[in-house]
Amino acid sequence: YTFFTAMYSASDDVIELTPSNFNREVIQSDSLWLVEFYAPWCGHCQNLAPDWKKAATALKGIVKVGAVDADQHKSLGGQYGVRGFPTIKIFGANKNKPEEYQGGRSSQAIVDGAMNALRSLVKDRLSGKAGGSSYSKQGGGSSSSGSKKDVVELTDDNFDKMVLESDDVWLVEFFAPWCGHCKNLEPEWAAAASAVKEQTKGRVRLGAVDATVHQVLASRYGIRGFPTIKIFRKGEEPEDYQGGRSRGDIIERAMDLFSDNAPPPELLEILSEDVLKKTCEDSQLCIIAVLPHILDTGASGRNSYLEVMIKMADKYKKKMWGWLWTEAGAQMELEASLGIGGFGYPAMAAINTRKMKFALLRGSFSETGIHEFLRELSVGRGSTATLGGGVMPKIHVVEPWDGKDGQLPVEEDYDLSDIDLDDDFEKDEL
Repeated sequence: YTFFTAMYSASDDVIELTPSNFNREVIQSDSLWLVEFYAPWCGHCQNLAPDWKKAATALKGIVKVGAVDADQHKSLGGQYGVRGFPTIKIFGANKNKPEEYQGGRSSQAIVDGAMNALRSLVKDRLSGKAGGSSYSKQGGGSSSSGSKKDVVELTDDNFDKMVLESDDVWLVEFFAPWCGHCKNLEPEWAAAASAVKEQTKGRVRLGAVDATVHQVLASRYGIRGFPTIKIFRKGEEPEDYQGGRSRGDIIERAMDLFSDNAPPPELLEILSEDVLKKTCEDSQLCIIAVLPHILDTGASGRNSYLEVMIKMADKYKKKMWGWLWTEAGAQMELEASLGIGGFGYPAMAAINTRKMKFALLRGSFSETGIHEFLRELSVGRGSTATLGGGVMPKIHVVEPWDGKDGQLPVEEDYDLSDIDLDDDFEKDEL
């Protein structure tokens, strides 16, 4: 938590939110909340901090203003689809469906945005559209109709098709109707099922099996006590869920499973300044490979280098780094500012655009070499240098690689045998 004290502290009016208090403070509250998801290393977040504090003080007692260090609490950021920093969400009437705040970043703009959201929340309540937070009223919304709709009822008949043959991740509760702990879990399980379904777009599902009825399943999975929760992932042995039983705990585990199962980041060719800017500014680090010229490797050689990068991007996907590549000689200024230039391809550099620092891969351009390099970087070791001139180099607009082997540039030979065509051509014109 060392950083938090620097960005926000107990002495200001911004409320620090973490996975352990988020459900209690935000989700179950009747208040309107503005929540900033930030990363300590992000420059825009540091610029926003004074205005965020000012807005929090101005809105004190009226609207709650919080902040989540989403770099430290990745599951909480992942839960709300946070892709870049800072991201600001407004938690209004339906706390499971926060809205993205799109307004300006000055304290005045933030306060205006909050007051507008507040006005529409109160109006909805007045017209009977939105009650208070239905959760806090019923301690879990178990009596609100249809709240179990997102828990999939699993049976001896449908289990294999629904769960084992599915590409999605499943959390399955085995329960008995008479069991008290199961009854306590039910509203938490239902609330988590809805939140998780929405936040993972259905890639993580929650199901329930009445083990007293579906005894084939109960004996197959050796169910001895209730409730028992198991995690099912395609092609893997089921795993026991060991976490807490509150919706917050369940959602957090589900989001971790989701990010384990998430697609790797895209590996993009540097075709313009835009690609470089967008990828590097949205990430803590961007990893750039300069691959040999296509004439030196052909398509199969190039693809094997790209393959290694895609594997590494997948391995490190939870870091949400950017991944880019270019061909030797296509972006000379970039190569020069990284001190790569002219030989030693394939090369790789990791750039932190906020600090204008970079590190070069010294080992081999292979899974082991790159893994070593990235592991050092992720624990803050490895030697870094300042990007040439302390500014981002000029990037040229280039044509994307067509996926083929290269062609040597063809020397233009003028073949004079076609020239007779001109005679006919002149005749037509006459």
